[in-house]
Amino acid sequence: MKRILSRDFLALILSVAVVGLGLGATLPLTALALTQAGYGTDVVGLMTAMQAGGGLAIVPLASRIAARFGAREAIVGTVIAVAGATALMQFTTNLWLWAVLRFVCGAALMLLFTIGEAWVTQLADDSTRGRVVAIYATNFTLFQMAGPVLVSFIGDRQAGRFALCGAIFLCALPALALIRVAPQTEETHDAPAHWRHVLPRMPAIVAGTGFFALFDTLALSLMPLFAMSHGVSAEVAVLFASALLLGDTTMQFPIGWLADHVGRTRVHIGAGVVVVMLLPLLPWAASRPWVCWPLLYVIGAAAGSIYTLSLVACGERFRGAALVSATSIVGGSWSIASFDGPVVAGALMRQSGPNALIAVLIASAAAFLVAAAWEARGARAMTNVSG
Repeated sequence: MKRILSRDFLALILSVAVVGLGLGATLPLTALALTQAGYGTDVVGLMTAMQAGGGLAIVPLASRIAARFGAREAIVGTVIAVAGATALMQFTTNLWLWAVLRFVCGAALMLLFTIGEAWVTQLADDSTRGRVVAIYATNFTLFQMAGPVLVSFIGDRQAGRFALCGAIFLCALPALALIRVAPQTEETHDAPAHWRHVLPRMPAIVAGTGFFALFDTLALSLMPLFAMSHGVSAEVAVLFASALLLGDTTMQFPIGWLADHVGRTRVHIGAGVVVVMLLPLLPWAASRPWVCWPLLYVIGAAAGSIYTLSLVACGERFRGAALVSATSIVGGSWSIASFDGPVVAGALMRQSGPNALIAVLIASAAAFLVAAAWEARGARAMTNVSG
């Protein structure tokens, strides 16, 4: 672990964590601003989807951009792009311009995370991968969790609130300047493994990534609106996302340690079961603080570990060119879920009521469990045949 916790690694996770703070504030602030302007959950969902659409558009180009400009330079460019696009939202209320700016943010953020996660994957080995990925995820989520708290203070201050969020992103630049050796982004001489050969080997990884992408996006954008519909004040409602992210943040390293010692598959499936069992309790618990906050914490921890252990599984299963293809598929899964999920959830909430949000999340978590069970069954069959 000492070798991994180098100056470059610490600088990387610090810069990504600062980006998490800006992202954690910008998504709920956008939803709150649209709601204050009189727009419904369908418009909020569409605006959130535009950010995911930007991420989806950049996925096929990420490796080329990193190879052309260099990893560190590409990350610096993404930070500047996100900061500028967020700050510009302060100076216009035109929905079309907001959609374009959120699209730019999504593309830049996806490029940043793709490069950052590729570096973390290079640093980890099989004996420490769960903990290494957990360190990376925990630092990002810790700062992201503070975003909704910030919104609870600045949400009603219309003058300067988006400009402040844009300035937060720029705070990542000093940390990036500390990085001495950037990760290798050049293509190897080996031909990359085609995604058609890689995808059938990662159904649970894809489903787990898709679930958490949906969970993360909806927690920051529509979860506060769900809480407000159950009688929770706006100031407290934005903290629902923080409670979910608190569980995600504080439990990832212990869960990563557990996966390293008792088996990743068992912990992975167990986390999915916890999410499916506890999510249906949220509508009842929303107006009961004594049970709501602990419930949100546990759900956040279990949901976050589904994604963390999906990244761990990716590193366990693939090497070299196949890992590059697998990482691209993970990025695509995240973007698709983030793009479609808010649109579907926002429309269903408007048509069927706020509890439709919970139904969407349960369906997504159940899909992960089905994929994980199918994968585990196939692994047992292979073991029996080889035995």
